[in-house]
Amino acid sequence: MTTTVTARQGDTLDLLCWRHLGTTAGGVVEAAFELNRGLAEEGDVIAEGRAVILPDPPASAVTTLETVNLWD
Repeated sequence: MTTTVTARQGDTLDLLCWRHLGTTAGGVVEAAFELNRGLAEEGDVIAEGRAVILPDPPASAVTTLETVNLWD
């Protein structure tokens, strides 16, 4: 299932992927370019207010961070 988001001022496609999907790994940026034909020709920065379709995040995008408690 894809997600449609609206670009803010200064957004790039990799920033949108990072903000909404939590990752730029696993080919999500490339998949987003495939879903938004012609977006690459518009330049690096996406026009403010433009609707952008993002793919589903890859299953490997969900990671668990190990934490250390300094006061055990």
